[in-house]
Amino acid sequence: MPLIALTGGIASGKSTIARRLAEHGAVIVDADQIVREVQAPGSPVLKLIAETFGSSVIDGDGALDRAALGAKVFGDPEMLGHLNAIVHPAVREESQRRFDAALAAAADAVVVYDVPLLVEARADDPWDLIVVAHAPAAERLRRLIELRGMEEKAAQERIDAQVSDERRLAIADVVIDTAGTLGQTHEQTDALWERIRTR
Repeated sequence: MPLIALTGGIASGKSTIARRLAEHGAVIVDADQIVREVQAPGSPVLKLIAETFGSSVIDGDGALDRAALGAKVFGDPEMLGHLNAIVHPAVREESQRRFDAALAAAADAVVVYDVPLLVEARADDPWDLIVVAHAPAAERLRRLIELRGMEEKAAQERIDAQVSDERRLAIADVVIDTAGTLGQTHEQTDALWERIRTR
C-alpha cells in the first residue's frame, strides 16, 4: 500500500489535487477533517483547548469557536505551539487508524494523507512519496481574499503562521504547480497517478 503525503500552504490547491486523486481511486485521509472530529463537542481535545485558551473559544452550543481560537493563536507562535501540542497527537492517532483501515479493506490501496502541517508535524514519518502543491504566496493571498472572502491582514497572518514555501519544497518528492489553470493542475495530478500506479 503506497502511503503518500500531500501537503501545501493554505490556498495552494491541495484539495483540488486530492479530489482528482480520489477520482482515480485513491483513499483520501483528510487531516483537517480529522482535526474537526477530534475537537468535537465533548471530546478530550476540546476540553484541553478550553482549559488552555479560556471559555471564550467555546460557542453557545459547546462547539469550538474557530474564529475566536484563530484570533488567539495566529500571529502568536507560542500560543500556536500550545494548540499544536494538544491537537497533533490526537490527529496522528486517528490518521494512523484510518491508514490501517484502508489497508485492511484493500491491500493495494493508494492512501493519500491530505495534511497542511506536514513539515511542522510529520515530515519524518515513513511516507512513500511527499507531494507538495505549490503556488506563490502572492497568488495564495489573492485566493484567500477573492475566493474565501478573508480580510488581507487575516489572510496574511494565516500564510505567515505556516512554514515557508522553501521549507515545504525542500522535502518534496513531487511538486505540482497550481498557479496555472485547473486543467494544468489536473494534468500534473494525472501524471502523478500514473507514476504511483506503475511503481
